[in-house]
Amino acid sequence: MATSQLSAPTPARRALRAAFRPGPWRRGPVLVALSLLLGLLMLLHARITDRGGLGSLVETFLPWYGLFVPALLAGALWRRSPAAAVALLLPAVVWLSQFGVLLGDRSGPGGDLVLVSHNVGAENTDPAGTARTLAASGADLLALEELTPQAQVTYERELAQAYPFHAVLGTVGLWSRLPLSDTQQIDTEMNAGPLAATIPAEAKLAENRALRATVATNHGPLAVYVAHLGSVRVNPRKGYFTDSRDRNARALARAVAAERNERVVLLGDLNGTTDDRAFADLTARLRPAHDLAGDGFGFTWPASLPVVRIDHILVRGVRPEAARVLPATGSDHRPVFTRISW
Repeated sequence: MATSQLSAPTPARRALRAAFRPGPWRRGPVLVALSLLLGLLMLLHARITDRGGLGSLVETFLPWYGLFVPALLAGALWRRSPAAAVALLLPAVVWLSQFGVLLGDRSGPGGDLVLVSHNVGAENTDPAGTARTLAASGADLLALEELTPQAQVTYERELAQAYPFHAVLGTVGLWSRLPLSDTQQIDTEMNAGPLAATIPAEAKLAENRALRATVATNHGPLAVYVAHLGSVRVNPRKGYFTDSRDRNARALARAVAAERNERVVLLGDLNGTTDDRAFADLTARLRPAHDLAGDGFGFTWPASLPVVRIDHILVRGVRPEAARVLPATGSDHRPVFTRISW
């Protein structure tokens, strides 16, 4: 009995403990800090340096940062921290303002023309099956990227009946049910002009990777661009290497800026998301069809478990009515589909 009385806390000791015990609003300071940092990262991503491709890398995976919100909320509930819960409002509101619209189905009926774009993959072991699958999509215009000379023969044979008109330049091609004219190469490597001398010879791509053609429609001419921009690489010395991709994007944006036709579509593998700052000049002139009329986020790569949308259809002067990602073929990319109207 005496020992129990000696070990019992006195009123003074209880008061002292209560004074120094964190109150509900002082709990979880680390969670509060992480929530605020997450919100600021999404809000101010454009201000992150792109040295070593850091800014581009952050922007590539922006939609996925929303997954941290429920994880931090679980931590706030476990710590019983109202401060952490309130701090989560910042990243939650920022994410919803940027990507909330992508959660719903924005597609509608109607449309005058169906567009499909697909990086068919140089390692694709079943080009004939891929061609038949793409023809079955009902596309009026079919853009293919990463064509090899061997596979090109197969695609020309398999698509000849459904698409009487086609043009191939280098590794990109356009198949059409409607007449094509004015097919020309787009120099995405800037091999001409004052900037040509600044590009190292080893950095230039040997094959053509972009073309422009005019499609004759019942509503007038439609300018169609097909492009496959340079790949990105993770380099231990250079970091997230995007130099060739960014250079191609700038050249393509200049070509689109000079386009006189008011109706323009761009189909292709851009090797980046439209949230990436590298495409700011391009998206200032063309709007991603999936953002306007898609269903979900529209991730296209890798085909087995897509985590980013790097294959795009962008438009100007026409209205997307529906946009979606098609099932996987033998490629490591998934095809993208858009139905447009005038």
